Amino acid sequence: MSEKIKVWDVPVRVFHWLLAGSFAGAYLVAESEQLRGVHMILGYTTMGLIAFRIIWGFVGSPFARFRSFLFPPSAAIGYLRSLATDKPRHFVGHNPAGSYAIYAILLVGLATGVTGYLSLNEIGGESVEDVHELCANVWLGVVIVHIAGVIIGSWVHRENLVRAMVTGYKQGAAGQGSEHEIGSAAGRVVGVCLAAGVAAFWIWGLLTGSFQNAGSEHGAREQAREREEDQGQKGNIVLGARKPDFDE
Repeated sequence: MSEKIKVWDVPVRVFHWLLAGSFAGAYLVAESEQLRGVHMILGYTTMGLIAFRIIWGFVGSPFARFRSFLFPPSAAIGYLRSLATDKPRHFVGHNPAGSYAIYAILLVGLATGVTGYLSLNEIGGESVEDVHELCANVWLGVVIVHIAGVIIGSWVHRENLVRAMVTGYKQGAAGQGSEHEIGSAAGRVVGVCLAAGVAAFWIWGLLTGSFQNAGSEHGAREQAREREEDQGQKGNIVLGARKPDFDE
């Protein structure tokens, strides 16, 4: 017998949707010089959200803690194989395969943010910019795999996993809910504070123009460097085009 169980607390759900929106927005405006400030705001937001999730993974509610979805690779392989059978394994929290997607999102997201910060401050040169772009594309790939897994899991288990990340409820065996009590009051306070903090950060960044100014300065430095490179290339072409005058 199954029943609806409160699995995802408010902080996890707020984190999930804010991270998804911030990454999507930052990725879409990454090539726009005019929206570089917005890209920076969203980039710093993702870094803050990931830092929060790492902390919440140790002090949060039972299903939010890393130890609740710490599986060996063999468990992930076994879970994926079970999806092809008539009795696929069901997990109330993150399944073994999904847990690796969560870890990958956190690690690659952290790498993307760090390399973005280094690139903004011109630390490491163009190689860091290339790594930043690579990390962002790898992150996109992991997100696509994660979304595919959610779709497949929803179909196999006849359970709307997207709705579960909105409401917080999933299907579980009777009695499991009492084994994983969630401090709903404290969770709501933390979740509201997280959302309010992100909103305040966005408003401050947009109203003060701090990130826009930094983005404009960075863009100006990039344009100056490109002009220097173009001038250097033109100079090399002119020098290479000169022919020695043997009549002199």
